[in-house]
This record gives sequence, C-alpha cells and structure tokens, in this order.
Amino acid sequence: MPLLNYPTVSWFPILSSSSLSNSQGLITHGGFLRIEKSKRILCNKKTVVRKLSRNLDFVINAAAAAGAESGSSVDFDVPFPIDYTQLLYQAKEATESALKNNVQLMEIEFPTSGLESVPGDGEGGIEMTGSMQLIREFCDLVITPEKVTRTRIFFPEANEVDFARKSAFGGSSLKLDYLTKPSFFEDFGFGTKVKMADRVKPEDELFLVGYPYFNVNEMLVVEELYKEAVVGTLRKMIIFNGELDRIRSGYYPAFFYPKLAALTQSFLPKMETVYYIHNFKGRNGGVLFRSYPGPWKVIKRVRNKYVCVHKQEKMPSLKEVALEILPSA
Repeated sequence: MPLLNYPTVSWFPILSSSSLSNSQGLITHGGFLRIEKSKRILCNKKTVVRKLSRNLDFVINAAAAAGAESGSSVDFDVPFPIDYTQLLYQAKEATESALKNNVQLMEIEFPTSGLESVPGDGEGGIEMTGSMQLIREFCDLVITPEKVTRTRIFFPEANEVDFARKSAFGGSSLKLDYLTKPSFFEDFGFGTKVKMADRVKPEDELFLVGYPYFNVNEMLVVEELYKEAVVGTLRKMIIFNGELDRIRSGYYPAFFYPKLAALTQSFLPKMETVYYIHNFKGRNGGVLFRSYPGPWKVIKRVRNKYVCVHKQEKMPSLKEVALEILPSA
C-alpha cells in the first residue's frame, strides 16, 4: 500500500510576540497572523527571517503569540484549515490545551481524502494508510522526546503494526501495538480476543488509538482498554479518526449490535472531541468544525471563503446540522 502525500506549506512556530508588531506587516485575524507581502519577521530568542514573494500571503499559526506581552489568556476563533499542515498544527494546539486541562479521553476526527471529502470518498485501505501517516506527523508535533517511550499507539490489528513499522513509523521509538489479531472468522466480524491489560506497561502515559472502525469489535476493545488501563490513573487516551459518528448516529442497529449501541451511554459521553471536521455535501452543504476549547461551528463555503453561520457549546447531531442548521443558514 503506498503512503499518501499531502500538500504542505512552511510554518513558523512562534512562541512570543514581544518583537512582532503591525509595523512589521503582521495582521491578526481569527487566531492567525497574516504577513503582508515582502515583509521580514524577527522573533526574539529564535530569530526567523523570511522574505516573502510578492504573490504569496503567508499565514502563521500563532494563536499563543497574541497577548503574550501582557501574559493574558488568549480567546481566539480558529479558522477552517487551508491544508493538512495547518490542520495538524491546529489539532496539536487543541490536544495540548485539553491535556493541560486534564482531559483524559479525547477524540480527533477529520477526513483523510481531502479537507472537503466525506468518509467513503476514498478507498478504505487508502484512507487508513493516510490516517497512519497523519498519526505519525501528529505524534512528531505533540510527543516530546522524553515522552516517546511512554506513548503507546494502538492500531486495529497486528498486521497494521507490521505495516506501520515498515512504512510511516520506520525508525520511530514510539511503541506500536494492536487491538485485535486477524483470524479465520475475521470476515464474519470476529477477531481473536486480546486481553488489553496484558498489552499495557506500567510506564505508559498516553495511548493513541488509530482508526478503530473497520471491525465492529474494535471500538469495544477500545472501551475495554479505557476501563482497564486509563480510568483511575493519570493516563490519557486519544482516539484518532475512529468514525465514532457511526455509533452516535445509530448506523449500527441496536438490535443487532447491542454492545456497540450501549457505547452511546457508557463510553462516548466521557469523551471530549478536541478536533473535528465533518463535511456535508449537496445543495445545503457545509462543515461541522471544532477545535478545543472553542465552540462547535457550522460553516459554509461562500465565494472561496469559509463563513460561520452557527455556533454552540455542545456538539449538535449530524442530523440536526443537515436538516435544520444548514438549510436555514
């Protein structure tokens, strides 16, 4: 399976704004700094000098820079990302904010076949490979060197671990693990049971679970991992592209999947969605977007720009967005 390549742009992680001013061609907008054409930027301690071409507006993700001189907290409105590089930085900021607030169970969800795509637009295997690559890039941003050996990444099955070691995670010191083992009965929705308590080590501090949605039993194993190894500890768990909306929306009938349906009461309410993108296509198309700790936003694309048409503190259902909020926008 080939790995996906995503378009990227260069970014400057700016930690202080004491040397930045509008006189240097910086304009704040929506939690970002936009640099005017052909300007140079000087940052204290780490000096970064960049001359920009006349035809390029360069955007810096510098939400933390605003208000740094006064030491005040920053209340910013995160804009919809322009590409996957910006998306990963936004997800990093959201995750770090949640970790600082001691959030223990987190969800990150976004499409991998393009920022305007929906689940199913890409072939399943390609989407999973894309998620694997993005997980690696996300870990490179979030996991500090001293935390690498204390972070365990769970893939859906043992085969995925082997593939990850040969591809996206080649040369990485991150611990790779699996939720299930493939078996003869795999095609019938059954996998070999893996006792999650046996897979965890005392030094583990963070679990990241990648795309546990192909087999209906995978999310049940994730809940087991949470109950056995996270609850009552200082550990944290992140579910990365788990397509939990399938469970939230009743995609799996409760009559046939009672344990999976029960997660809407026992497991999902404990979760904080720290970064989320869900696209709606059609005549009343739009996006449901959230970056922790900000509000949930419904946005529409108007003349090549994203416009927020609705905000609220709690996550709306996809049905509510599709049938009520977007049609009335």
